Amino acid sequence: MADMRYRPLGDSGLVVSVVGLGCNNLGRPGTRTESVEGGQAVVDAALDAGVTLFDVADIYGGSPGLSEEILGRCLSGHRDDVVLATKFGMDMRGANGPDFGARGSRRYIRRAVEASLRRLRTDHIDLYQYHQPDGVTPIEETLAALDELVREGKVRYLGSSNFAGWQVVEADYVARAGGGARFISAQNYYNLLHRGPEAELVPACEAYGVGILPFFPLENGLLTGKFRRDEAPRAGTRIGDAKRDLHMSADWDTIEAIRDFATQHDVSMLDVSIGGLAAQPAVTSVIAGATSPDQIRANVQAGNWEPGADALEALAKITT
Repeated sequence: MADMRYRPLGDSGLVVSVVGLGCNNLGRPGTRTESVEGGQAVVDAALDAGVTLFDVADIYGGSPGLSEEILGRCLSGHRDDVVLATKFGMDMRGANGPDFGARGSRRYIRRAVEASLRRLRTDHIDLYQYHQPDGVTPIEETLAALDELVREGKVRYLGSSNFAGWQVVEADYVARAGGGARFISAQNYYNLLHRGPEAELVPACEAYGVGILPFFPLENGLLTGKFRRDEAPRAGTRIGDAKRDLHMSADWDTIEAIRDFATQHDVSMLDVSIGGLAAQPAVTSVIAGATSPDQIRANVQAGNWEPGADALEALAKITT
């Protein structure tokens, strides 16, 4: 296996692996990583493969907070070897609760960060991400509260998630005008079947030095090459067990064009899906989930494919 590549996240000094581990499967019922033991095998494989970016959120797991708890235990003895990223701002209770949806408020952020620190068994979070705009709190208040955490050392860097391009620009302007810490990353739904972010988000991130962290890079497995149009999805896969509708509604014409492209370039479809995405403008690290050490190794290997300009142009023609 080729060595892992590393890049600065946006125009910051935070360096991360080109392939990151999405930890939303830790503690997920019905997966091999439901338990600490299963999660440990995946985390160890990621560490061995050179993965440094471990991304989680306070809502992940069979119950809110469980993914953070398991990741904190699995990283015992390796905390300083990784970039630990988590998120706040989605509903932890299944209802609005006492904050009435204002999960970007100073009050909420203070409670959320302390809870995440306890679950992750650490005294600081390397990348603390606002999971989605709450539609209530002014961005000035959210950024001010987050800047306080950076100044106190509880958080090292800040990121956004599910922001539109204009919101990335607005947040950057507000942070710079106030002299506070700014968002250095944007984590959004982005893959070769979903290239909508290229219209506004990607140019905004390029212009303001924000690194993109695509999530769902494999579209629930449709971009791995494991599924075909005329074959029922296998049991034991997410699509086969819980999301068969995704198989039925998939853009099979584009998926098959990507498969043909991979064959023509003598690489795997997984190489194209991860390596091709990692080569897009402003993309820093592709966050891919995994439930087994073999998946980790395959994802990392795929991230080593570096398409040239001609290949990227040809790939764009069949996916946009």
